[in-house]
Amino acid sequence: MKIGILSDTHDRLPLLERVVERFAGAGVELVLHAGDFVSPFTAIPLAQLEVPFVGVFGNNDGDRLYLTKRFEAIGPIHLGYHTFESDGLRAVLMHEPKSIDALAASGHYDLVVYGHTHEIDLREGDCTVINPGEGCGYLSGRATAVIFDTETRRPELIDL
Repeated sequence: MKIGILSDTHDRLPLLERVVERFAGAGVELVLHAGDFVSPFTAIPLAQLEVPFVGVFGNNDGDRLYLTKRFEAIGPIHLGYHTFESDGLRAVLMHEPKSIDALAASGHYDLVVYGHTHEIDLREGDCTVINPGEGCGYLSGRATAVIFDTETRRPELIDL
């Protein structure tokens, strides 16, 4: 299974449109967003996803009520962090990098996904840690996302 991972998209609609196309072309079967959508209108391009979607709120997500409403037909956005299982992997999705190393070392998770820092962090091992960087490209000048293969447990960084 391939999982598309993005974070910190900060209203950058053209890049959201591009990531939807890239994920579809790569055969992604689940999309994770690690927060900082910012505005509810980010649901417009993400509504084109034809696979399940799960997100968490970030620190810059202002109107959480309306974001939740706009994403009802796309997928849930969770408060804080979200733990789940997918394709036999135990995973946690969060925005702010709280206790990332401890979570990875705990043995409770196979995949830890976070955002917030706008910095790419790809660590392979017993527990894969992924920060896909920033989907908006505002701070670094580089907009990125990740495609994670659950079979090989390898993350692939993609430039948008």
